[in-house]
Amino acid sequence: MNQGNNLVSYSGYTPWGDKITRRPTLEDFFTEKDDDGFFTRPIQAYEPIYISGYVMDKFTFDDIIFNVGLRVDRFDANQQVLKDPYVIGENYKVGDLSGDLLSQLDDGIVIPSNIGDDYAVYVDALDGPTSIVGYRDGDTWFNASGTEINDPDILAVNEVYPAPWLKEGPDAELNSDAFEDYAPQVNIMPRVAFSFNISDEAVFFAHYDILTQRPTSNNRFSPVDYFFIEARDNLISNPDLRPEKTIDYELGFQQVLSKTSSLKISAFYKEMRDMIQVRNFVGAYPRPYKAYGNLDFGTVKGLTVGYDLRRTGNIRMNASYTLQFADGTGSTTTTALALINAGLPNLRTINPFNYDQRHRIVANVDYRYGSGDDYNGPIVNLGKNADGSTKQIQLFANTGVNIIANLGSGTPYTASVIPTPITGEISPSTEGSINGSRLPWQFNMDMNLDKNWSITKGEGSDAHSYNVNVYFWIGNLLNTRNINSVYRFTGIPDDDGYLAAAQYQPLINSQNNPDAFRNYYGMYVNNPFNLGVPRTIRLGVKFDF
Repeated sequence: MNQGNNLVSYSGYTPWGDKITRRPTLEDFFTEKDDDGFFTRPIQAYEPIYISGYVMDKFTFDDIIFNVGLRVDRFDANQQVLKDPYVIGENYKVGDLSGDLLSQLDDGIVIPSNIGDDYAVYVDALDGPTSIVGYRDGDTWFNASGTEINDPDILAVNEVYPAPWLKEGPDAELNSDAFEDYAPQVNIMPRVAFSFNISDEAVFFAHYDILTQRPTSNNRFSPVDYFFIEARDNLISNPDLRPEKTIDYELGFQQVLSKTSSLKISAFYKEMRDMIQVRNFVGAYPRPYKAYGNLDFGTVKGLTVGYDLRRTGNIRMNASYTLQFADGTGSTTTTALALINAGLPNLRTINPFNYDQRHRIVANVDYRYGSGDDYNGPIVNLGKNADGSTKQIQLFANTGVNIIANLGSGTPYTASVIPTPITGEISPSTEGSINGSRLPWQFNMDMNLDKNWSITKGEGSDAHSYNVNVYFWIGNLLNTRNINSVYRFTGIPDDDGYLAAAQYQPLINSQNNPDAFRNYYGMYVNNPFNLGVPRTIRLGVKFDF
């Protein structure tokens, strides 16, 4: 019914929206019934347990300043996971093969010496097996002689898929014995940073640290996913996901150029491990399925040169240039989905990340006038006061203009050999390599002109100060046309090439009104979100008290 897909999803509540007032077990999901004899299928809410602590110290040794810390995180998803992700049920391991079990098979069964006791056993048939045809250690498969193989389907002798040696046979219903508690993950994350003076005007610095991020999605346990695994072919969550890990290195030096300016050069390297990615459990029982796993890895490395000018007169400025290389096996958690659907589930190649921007220049310039004795701008004389002093107005007191400019090279995208319609019935065919093409360079400049007034009401201890800021902000000052996204075949943001493709003309002309179809289709693909925001002007007032 409904191809095994949920009509409603729930956890911590009943399917009718009532909050569960107890903590149902997984056994309750498989066995609990109401007074009328219907299964209630209660599912406990997701309640992870997260504990963390850190210690940090800063000290000096031989003119070297150290900043040393240690953080420990413990993440417990506090839910059930499959004992074996390749078997939705209970199966025998090599260590379970006693004399009674082996007597059920043909004579002469010999376990190879390289096969461990915790390896899964595969046989020639699900019901009434007579021989062992292979073994599996995690994701690594072996044939009966203990030789590693790449394609587990060769172990499918009399079945559609490789047949694990099941404890209860193929007709047994799924129950809670196929699951176990999530193994809590303890992550130790050291941090070491130090710096020392090379001279009176130069400092060398470096740091090393480890960061982890616990899964925030795609890890919710739902027994429904496994209960109807044979009827559905959609992507499911994996409750056994581990935290992602990032190892970060940086070193550099900072040189004083003048009393108010300095130059900073630093090199950085980041290594990402256990990144979450879609994977295909090929050879799984009772059928292969797609779920998430900690498969991906990547690196981000580069160099940053920065110039900083503290307030000198009226101007303050900082600018930086970054050269970056960001590569890995997947930019998003579903990058591998197209490869899986194409029959290449294990193909893992290093390609540029979607956010790989080779060059980036950022500049921030602020020109501002002070007030009172610190004011050095134009003054308007309004004549003499009664005491003979000159009455003046500091025209631009507490007024300034700030300009932020960003220039960056284009990020990558994957080009296509053929145009694909927006309806999606035709899959794109990659031209070149994944993320082998680049968007155009982007440039943006924002300007903010503002003026402050300080207002004081009351006297003495009853005095209260208020600040009023009037600003005039212009985003994308030069109204630059920045391209955020393009269509893979044409490489432009407003035409996917479908309407002009010769192979699609018969289909287009078969529409009820071909001209209207072309008109509406053209409006649809001319997506304004493929372009950056045009010039935007805001006039506003901020009041602080």
